[in-house]
Amino acid sequence: MLVGDARAELFRLPDASVDIVLTSPPYFRLRDYQIEGQFGLEPDVGTWVGMLRKVMAEVARVLVPTGTLWLNLGDSYSLHDKQGAPPKSLLLAPERLAAALVADGWTLRNKVIWSKTNPMPSPVRDRLSTTHEFVYVFARQKRYFFDLDAIRQPHVSVVRPPRSTAQPGVDSVPASWRGPNSDGGSGLAKLQAAGVVGHPLGKNPGDVWRLPTVGFKGQHFATFSPKLVERAILAGCPEARCVRCRLPWRRLAIRQAGQPARRGKLLPTCGCGAGVGSELGLVLDPFLGSGTTGVVAERLKRDWLGVELHPAYAEIAEERIAAARGQPRGGMAAAA
Repeated sequence: MLVGDARAELFRLPDASVDIVLTSPPYFRLRDYQIEGQFGLEPDVGTWVGMLRKVMAEVARVLVPTGTLWLNLGDSYSLHDKQGAPPKSLLLAPERLAAALVADGWTLRNKVIWSKTNPMPSPVRDRLSTTHEFVYVFARQKRYFFDLDAIRQPHVSVVRPPRSTAQPGVDSVPASWRGPNSDGGSGLAKLQAAGVVGHPLGKNPGDVWRLPTVGFKGQHFATFSPKLVERAILAGCPEARCVRCRLPWRRLAIRQAGQPARRGKLLPTCGCGAGVGSELGLVLDPFLGSGTTGVVAERLKRDWLGVELHPAYAEIAEERIAAARGQPRGGMAAAA
């Protein structure tokens, strides 16, 4: 764990060394963490975006070419025109930052909606309560590591007898109605024609995640959802990577007649040779807070690195992550 300013500490890290950056930076003017140099209390949303763009430029440098950035963001409401929108208007802070990062060369692959199953009650009377946040998934190149099989969910559809043709207007959108940017339906049509529900390992969980918030007894009041962190790490951080070139190792799906599909052993994806060996994938959280990213990474057997500005929160994170390792407090620092 590194204690200090996120951008300054990232500047010290080597190029192309991190597999996934998973973080939730301070939202615009929603928390005062009572420490000099904190993010989030900028005078206007444009300045907030500009500060985080600088941090994400360092993130782009430290990510391996196959790496991804998972950015959890929430919005806030303007109190004054000078903040970037009329009073009482949503500032669209997450959207502004996402658009800026795309302009900086990032590819935005998903905008996940974290739908909170237990949102905080709100006394507001002239609008709806805010019960969601966003998780933006960015990549730096077209080919990147994404282990969808690790987060697939059980199918709920009923297996139907195979049929030779689909019923237009019922089973699929007619091809003539599809626009040039539309997803094709040929893959699903083939599965339906064969009487197969979907992928043998389960369905794609989609981009709306219904997950609870988790309370935390401590000084930190903005904690990550462990379930959200788990899903992101499983999908975005390889279990192992090549020691030499840092390309991820992968598991292939094994399908045998009459048996459920399963995942095979980890295999290298590079040409460095079997004798080179592997190491654990590395997760980085430059706004570590109370340490949830590290706690979940420990449980999932990934290496991790965190940066936290506030010494008190860094101490909380150290205690939690040490407990996840089964070590007494103080033993974590030497091992990190």
